[in-house]
Amino acid sequence: MWQSYLNGMLVAFGLIMAIGAQNAFVLAQSLRREHHLPVAALCIVCDALLVAAGVFGLATVLAHNPTLLAVARWGGALFLIWYGAKALRSACSKQSLQHQEGQGMRSRRAVLLSALAVTLLNPHVYLDTVLLIGSLGAQQTVPGAYVAGAASASLVWFSTLAIGAAWLAPWLARPATWRMLDLMVAVMMFAVAAQLIFN
Repeated sequence: MWQSYLNGMLVAFGLIMAIGAQNAFVLAQSLRREHHLPVAALCIVCDALLVAAGVFGLATVLAHNPTLLAVARWGGALFLIWYGAKALRSACSKQSLQHQEGQGMRSRRAVLLSALAVTLLNPHVYLDTVLLIGSLGAQQTVPGAYVAGAASASLVWFSTLAIGAAWLAPWLARPATWRMLDLMVAVMMFAVAAQLIFN
């Protein structure tokens, strides 16, 4: 059982720590301190559910249904381009973290819907979390322990990212730093969208 748990944790850590659209979104929300803990919790729950779905059968369904993957691919690319353009526009404006806070926070519902979109409209989530992690988990001697290990990795990573970035926010609130972060988020979103379109 413990071997399956450790396998799930190590595989999930290896994939989740790569900077992607979901991590960039959690980082940006945490630096803004804009509902960052609910966003992290949502990402943790989504990852756990997707890994469980992959381990217990969805990986096989997706592998045999290219139409579903194509819909996710193009929908995800469009969303990532839109979100990247929004971050790029923000990077080109004169702003700081305090200035954004003065404009008021978005509602929790709006932020969580954006987090869901970044998570579920990104086909890399299905390729990495469902197909790769899921298909590896299906081969484990104790698949349930593997799912628990992968969920633990997600819990540790997103909690650390959300709490750590929010703690660093006062030191990162300079306008130049914030513009650099927005630019990084924009580049990341455009890069992932380009991968989806051209691969």
